[in-house]
Amino acid sequence: MYKWLLVLVLSIALPFQALSLELAKDAVVDRVEVKKSSRRMYLMDGDVVVREYRIALGKNPRGHKIQEGDNRTPEGKYYLDFVMDDSAFYRSMHISYPNLRDKKRAQSLGVSPGGNIKIHGLKNDNNRPPQFVQSFDWTNGCIAITNDEMDELVSLVKIGTPIYIRW
Repeated sequence: MYKWLLVLVLSIALPFQALSLELAKDAVVDRVEVKKSSRRMYLMDGDVVVREYRIALGKNPRGHKIQEGDNRTPEGKYYLDFVMDDSAFYRSMHISYPNLRDKKRAQSLGVSPGGNIKIHGLKNDNNRPPQFVQSFDWTNGCIAITNDEMDELVSLVKIGTPIYIRW
């Protein structure tokens, strides 16, 4: 009985999953939106959510990044400006933090704004299940997704796409 039910569910669900991936590849992602408070990142085509990801953030996620080492993920409008395939993480897409406003604020406080903020996959030496790693905030201020999701993101999002990061 249960095998039959499983076969039925899979025969219905798998074509929709394949169709969903095909529709996403045809979408034009015009922006990325991050909602830190709900740990979600959305790839958007106009008002349509093309993809939704569960994200991990910096260890101190509440509030805007002020200085290097504060373990916060910045908030505001930035741009995804290049892809890195060779780092301590599986793959990454760099976020244009700090912008001029971030630099001026840090300068007025006498601190370094930090930088090197990215959307990235898991650490290269990770041997734990991705779902476990993504169940808590572990980055130094970046936005982390699984390696498979990172591959998908790089295939769907073009360099220069704006990213809006909000609490």
